[in-house]
Amino acid sequence: MTQNPKRRESPSEPLKRVLGLTVRAIAGDPEVEVTYGPAKPALEGKLVRLAEPSRIPSAAEIAVLRGWADSLALTAACHDDAVHRRLAPSSGAAREVFEALERARIEALGANRMDGMANNLAAKCEDEYGHGRFDRISDRADAPIGNALSLLVRERLTGRAPPESARALVDLWRPLVEERADGVFQQLKDLAENQEAFGRLVRDLLKALDLADEFQEGQADESEETAEEKPDGGEAEAESEDEGGEGGEQEREEERSEGDAGEAQETADAPDPEDFDSDAEEPDGMETTEPWRPNVSVLEDPEPFGYKVYTRAHDEEVAAQDISSPEELERLRTFLDKELKALASVVARLANRLQRRLLAQQNRAWDFDLEEGTLDAARLTRIVTDPMQPLSFKRERDTEFRDTVVTLLLDNSGSMRGRPIMVAACCADILARTLERCGVKVEILGFTTRAWKGGQSREEWLAAGKPATPGRLNDLRHIIYKTADEPWRRAKRSLALMMREGLLKENIDGEALAWAHGRLMARPEQRRILMMISDGAPVDDSTLSVNSGSYLEQHLRKVIDEIQTRSPVELIAIGIGHDVTRYYARAVTISDPSELAGAMTDKLVELFEEKPKVVPTRGRPKARRAV
Repeated sequence: MTQNPKRRESPSEPLKRVLGLTVRAIAGDPEVEVTYGPAKPALEGKLVRLAEPSRIPSAAEIAVLRGWADSLALTAACHDDAVHRRLAPSSGAAREVFEALERARIEALGANRMDGMANNLAAKCEDEYGHGRFDRISDRADAPIGNALSLLVRERLTGRAPPESARALVDLWRPLVEERADGVFQQLKDLAENQEAFGRLVRDLLKALDLADEFQEGQADESEETAEEKPDGGEAEAESEDEGGEGGEQEREEERSEGDAGEAQETADAPDPEDFDSDAEEPDGMETTEPWRPNVSVLEDPEPFGYKVYTRAHDEEVAAQDISSPEELERLRTFLDKELKALASVVARLANRLQRRLLAQQNRAWDFDLEEGTLDAARLTRIVTDPMQPLSFKRERDTEFRDTVVTLLLDNSGSMRGRPIMVAACCADILARTLERCGVKVEILGFTTRAWKGGQSREEWLAAGKPATPGRLNDLRHIIYKTADEPWRRAKRSLALMMREGLLKENIDGEALAWAHGRLMARPEQRRILMMISDGAPVDDSTLSVNSGSYLEQHLRKVIDEIQTRSPVELIAIGIGHDVTRYYARAVTISDPSELAGAMTDKLVELFEEKPKVVPTRGRPKARRAV
């Protein structure tokens, strides 16, 4: 039988060709390219990235894919990056809301002009909220304001009601928006065609909703000159300043001044190591390897070191499976498995390299011809041939690679959203399996906050009359994805929670590092390794608005110094897109999330090839009991 020399194409290929032509036509740019892959749809320059369709896609899948194609093509056609950079807030919830409303504006332009495009965008919107997480939501702390305002603006600009699955989310925020910003909200439709005018109106909306303190002074400038481009706000080390009225601005300046003064006073009152008596004599034959220091640790009690916490009543240390339903975890795990396929070849190769290095160090080694130990049966022939020969004994050598535990501490802040957190989840999953096969226990932890802009801690502070120098003013959420004693097969669904939309908020690195360190110190293993994976400096707008701009960073530096100089825990850090070498002595910075797997593997290989860290026993931080 003769074969057709022409290869039969997949049924999805015609759809891909049509989508490519459509995207270029809507964007009005023949140089725009369309690619398909497992990552989230996005626009990068002139490259439109869409999800890979099934071999025989259903009608619903086609509608969603066309919706994403239309949305990204409209962005290429109707969005000016320079205007956006000039007007967008620097970080946090304000930036998230601003970008969400800009997407709503762009999609509304297409939906109002073409009915077919409106249906495609509606299918995309239904799919985005089809996970059902907002079906029965009842607390604003669990309701992302960016999603709610985006749907409200969509309703205002196009007349289309929010999807049924997001109705509860919108209803939670609608009364507040109508109460505080109804006048501003009414004007949005008239300005949808003008990005700059629309953006300035959105800024007014953010002021009305008390999100304006995240604007920076350079961005608040009303002149027509384009401000210099600033670093991405997700992890920028900038102080938040308000654009509100003179009274509000003066009040915030007073709070900030009081916070700086209070912090300076606390620092002055902190115990100075040099003030402690250090005249104790050393036993004979012992030499002091470093100056004696008091047994006061910033890891145990940060307040003497100038770091306060307003209240810990609302902080949360929770297992991943306790904040999500089994059905959602199963769905997220399926999504993570799809992403793993794209990274499997690269990460698996690196993981195998790490496994070979570790197993090589576990090979048994023996010392022979000893006078005591285990009888060496291989040398008994000597006794037969020469009865005067003594018996030969052997003893197994102690290997430095044993009793090791590794903690992966993952930054779960909002700026990690998208590809960075997806790659981090994949690498954590594969490394956990690899190290488990080598007999190394692995714990995987994450850290974020329970809400944007302070949550219940800030509400209590406001109700108390805004006392000066409150310190940390947000509710922590520390997540246990996998305990060290839990096998990977039991924890694999929990690891997928990182992919959950709305989980990633703000990051307070210093307290997270101290928490992970405390859990490691409670472990019985002889060697403990802590790997921090982050994308920049700690950022919490609520805390930084009432303290100095370096408040969280100073605490982080003290925690790092304590671990690196006085703890047996070996600390390494990997920065994604931001330089972390200024904080950590052993660190590497990568520019793209795809480099994460190689960086993690290389650093672990380096550590395992070195001798374990040895620190002086005096002044060492006490082990904290793991919760």
